[in-house]
Amino acid sequence: MDIDSPSPQRTALIYDFDGTLAHGNLQERSFIPDIGMERTEFWDEVKQQTREHDADEVLVYMHMMLRKAASLKKPITKEALRKHGEDAPLFPGLADGSWFDRINTFGQERNLCIEHYIVSSGISEMIDGCKIREKFKKIYASKFIYINEEASWPGVGINYTTKTQYLFRINKGIENNWDNISINSFKPENERPIPFDRMIFFGDGDTDIPTMKMLTYKGGNSIAVYDPSRGDNDLSKIHRLISDGRVEFVAPADYSENSQLDIITRGILGRIARSCGYRPNEKQHL
Repeated sequence: MDIDSPSPQRTALIYDFDGTLAHGNLQERSFIPDIGMERTEFWDEVKQQTREHDADEVLVYMHMMLRKAASLKKPITKEALRKHGEDAPLFPGLADGSWFDRINTFGQERNLCIEHYIVSSGISEMIDGCKIREKFKKIYASKFIYINEEASWPGVGINYTTKTQYLFRINKGIENNWDNISINSFKPENERPIPFDRMIFFGDGDTDIPTMKMLTYKGGNSIAVYDPSRGDNDLSKIHRLISDGRVEFVAPADYSENSQLDIITRGILGRIARSCGYRPNEKQHL
């Protein structure tokens, strides 16, 4: 008589969005041109305002989006932001959803239940408009408060340090931004839905460093991806991540089958599965 199969082990793949799943920043595709600004002009002004007001850069850029749109009498709505995200220039292997389906199947065959999450400083409503939105269990990203269907103020601003708290939200099964009681309450490790050692974080930039470092420290895995089309700019950043011991793995942002990133990810998942008791081609009997 065969022993009943154990429940699949929940495993989280967590992604930054801009520069990790898609080229560049979503705001730069159409929103910034629509308010009559150049990309560098917009971000230069954001940095200037951040220094001038001793403020958080994410909140400043969100406020600037509101201010510039209002000056042109182009109110920001959820639907307008979703449209800005519809044509997100995704990296290879993502647009048709094949990456997610392939990784999910790979995990399922090894008794892992793969869940995909986004933790991003980008705009949640823009990400909602992208082709692969349905592939994610939850998106944690910066978002606006809406009054009468119009964005009125930043509601959530996720910066490079606050990103780390969302690993704990995933770890504890808290699928919202507002519950600070649960996030700060003690919960035994064995009662947490997704342990840190069953997490993989994919990131590309400086804003991901604290998250990568914290997850690695907790026994999880971090993969730094880079855009080969950007040449030395991205590579020098990746070199720093490696030399500083922030990441274990590095690969081009190519999510196609048998790409370097695909092979690394499947290797990590195989290692996670083995730690959970999976043995290939092995049947257990009484």
